[in-house]
Amino acid sequence: MAARLNANIKDAGSAGLLAFAIFAPFLGLRLHGTTNGLILGYRPELLAIAVALTIAARFLVLTYQARRVHAGRAAWRADKIARSGKFVAPILLICAALMPLIPGIANFYIDLGVLVMTYVMLGWGLNIVVGLAGLLDLGYVAFYAVGAYAFALMAQDFHLGFWECLPLAGIAAAVWGMILGFPVLRLRGDYLAIVTLAFGEIIRLVITNWVSLTGGPNGIYDIPHPSFFGLTFNLEGGPGTFSGFFGLDPDPKQQTTYLYYIIFALALLTNWVTLRLRKLPLGRAWEALREDEIACRSLGINLRNTKLSAFAIGAMFAGFAGCFFATRQAFISPDSFTFIESATVLAIVVLGGVGSQLGVALAALVMIGVPALLQDLSIYRMLFFGIALVVMMVIRPRGFVSTRTPSIALGKRRAISGEMVSEGHG
Repeated sequence: MAARLNANIKDAGSAGLLAFAIFAPFLGLRLHGTTNGLILGYRPELLAIAVALTIAARFLVLTYQARRVHAGRAAWRADKIARSGKFVAPILLICAALMPLIPGIANFYIDLGVLVMTYVMLGWGLNIVVGLAGLLDLGYVAFYAVGAYAFALMAQDFHLGFWECLPLAGIAAAVWGMILGFPVLRLRGDYLAIVTLAFGEIIRLVITNWVSLTGGPNGIYDIPHPSFFGLTFNLEGGPGTFSGFFGLDPDPKQQTTYLYYIIFALALLTNWVTLRLRKLPLGRAWEALREDEIACRSLGINLRNTKLSAFAIGAMFAGFAGCFFATRQAFISPDSFTFIESATVLAIVVLGGVGSQLGVALAALVMIGVPALLQDLSIYRMLFFGIALVVMMVIRPRGFVSTRTPSIALGKRRAISGEMVSEGHG
């Protein structure tokens, strides 16, 4: 016990020295403007506080990690989390379905719900590739962009509506998912991540420089909004509009609510298809590929078809989300499809728990909803948000929901805690 305590103190002291070297130029020094020019000042108190907080935080983290529960306790907790998920998921589903119908709710919160639901759908789509098949994809935003531009171009050139273009956008993204899958069939781990990252950047550069087709940096304007059985949403009302047909006063909330339920239905479709595929032989092949590719090959599973199907289906749902994004914004440009979008979706999957549908939904709610609600805190909201993410990953390194329930088991299926699986091996 004493040896461990001494080791923790030395480690915390080393972290303090490193923090001193990093914080000294930024927190310890300050330039003051005077009539004679700039004068270098010192802030030793602020530097000392920052170093002391770093030492204390590192010591607490080491102490917490040393007291992690043993395997039996982890299995018991995994079973409790799996049981609670049966009640949490229906409650979240009911709250999400009824949220726009709350009397007096502001249009801002409904629009925020649309944004959160979009990232939930993207997270569930990427979860097929990363969570089920174990393929690290850093270029997922490329399929998002393909879906958005497919709809925008078809609406611009062929005058098609949202509902006609939605399946076509998903098919186009799935085709590009297979195109990406063929060159990376033999790649794994970091090499696969680098290639997918490059693919995402290539797509962004193409849509930026192919000005005659995509509009380049100027983007595409006047993308049509979805209609409700031929009824449009117009603040002026009148014949042929939603408010005019039902005799309602024109309100921006009507269109926002309609968009909310569209993305809500698309997200539920993504979740339903994912859960159904997981129980089929294809889904079990994905999980076998995730756990051990060599063992998967020895069982006679076709790795080529398994990987391509994961890329194609995951990309298809990203295409659906991109098509919805285009119709919601009515304007798209390359700036909407940068690497930060892929990083955000991947962070949602990792923070929620790789392979967990409920965890991804909770992570999207936290990562997208909370920063939007903290806009009044200006620059400090991202600081608080970053600290919260670090604390979360220390306490729950496997994500919000780290349990895994086998698709097939001999006898009773039991949830498996992520703490019982080695890091980097499944």
